[in-house]
Amino acid sequence: MGFFPEHIRKKLEYIVENNWFTNAVILIILFNAVVVGIETYPGVYEENQSTFFLIDRVLLWIFTVEIAMRMAASTSFKGFFSNSWNWFDFLIVAASHILVGAYFVTVLRILRVLRVFRAISVIPSLRRLVDALLMTIPSLGNIMLLMSIVFYIFAVIGTMLFQQTAPEYFGNLQLSLLTLFQVVTLESWASAVMRPIMDELWWSWIYFVSFVLVGTFVVFNLFIGVIVNNVEKAEHTGAEKEEDPVQRELSEVKQELSDIKKLLKKQAENE
Repeated sequence: MGFFPEHIRKKLEYIVENNWFTNAVILIILFNAVVVGIETYPGVYEENQSTFFLIDRVLLWIFTVEIAMRMAASTSFKGFFSNSWNWFDFLIVAASHILVGAYFVTVLRILRVLRVFRAISVIPSLRRLVDALLMTIPSLGNIMLLMSIVFYIFAVIGTMLFQQTAPEYFGNLQLSLLTLFQVVTLESWASAVMRPIMDELWWSWIYFVSFVLVGTFVVFNLFIGVIVNNVEKAEHTGAEKEEDPVQRELSEVKQELSDIKKLLKKQAENE
């Protein structure tokens, strides 16, 4: 059961599912992002606090009306909140209203930045991409375990080999793990980490090259493979869902034809 009579609900559904409505919401979200970015300049913000406050109140109420319209266009309250993205949008707007009333200024300004994330929930392609990334989490369990084992083994070996030579990098197990994290990102690992150690221990390159080959080119490629696979699945699922409105219309037509057929058959039997 919807929030409004069926004919009103259908009109609201037509509005909120229309491209111009989605584009308008995206533009408002982008405008919100620009305003929040301008606020980071102290000189501009301090001189125009009242203006920024007014803009934020207007944007907040626009987002509130948008959420209310989407809720009213839903077939039921439960149906609206069965979508996790609707929960996300609702919680951000609700939290904004609560914090405005409580005057938590710093937290409120941070929360306004989080409204930019709503672009993900509004743009279908971004939503599918995030869904795909979330789908990879269960699949990454074994890869994370493998990576943890590789990191631990190389960290212990590195601590044993280079603790005296480079205590700032391999002084203990924690420092070794942090150093290996820098190495696996390939950020200045050769010039900042490996070469200073090679000046004293020429053979140390074997350790670092081995770790880069195993940690970066093997394990990371497994991560990428799983993510790409899930993104392709999400795109395929999204393409199928885009056909749903047409299929729904066809189902409704079939149902109406079936009802007419039953009615005609019943009339024929009565005659």
